[in-house]
Amino acid sequence: MNYYNEIKNELVNNEINRKVKNYSINKSDLNTYYKVGKMLSEAGKNNGEGIIKEYSKRLTEDLGKGYTFTSLTRMRKLYHLLEKLATVSQQLSYGHYIELLPYRI
Repeated sequence: MNYYNEIKNELVNNEINRKVKNYSINKSDLNTYYKVGKMLSEAGKNNGEGIIKEYSKRLTEDLGKGYTFTSLTRMRKLYHLLEKLATVSQQLSYGHYIELLPYRI
């Protein structure tokens, strides 16, 4: 038996599974953050900009950390960015988009 090839195949299969899983997670994150950003944008139009602070506090109480004012603001900015750049590649991660947010397009 050629153990090297067996080991290599296992490792290659694991890498493929990890990449597929990471892509799925990234795509889910982007879709979720886009939708949340859209809702935050609409809520801001109806309730004022202070709504993000209020939602941040409430989400943190209900769901735990990770829903800071900054995080929610980034989601809203992501929505606006993607509305302007509808053809941006889906291969970019949320982290890539965060890097793009400070730039005006």
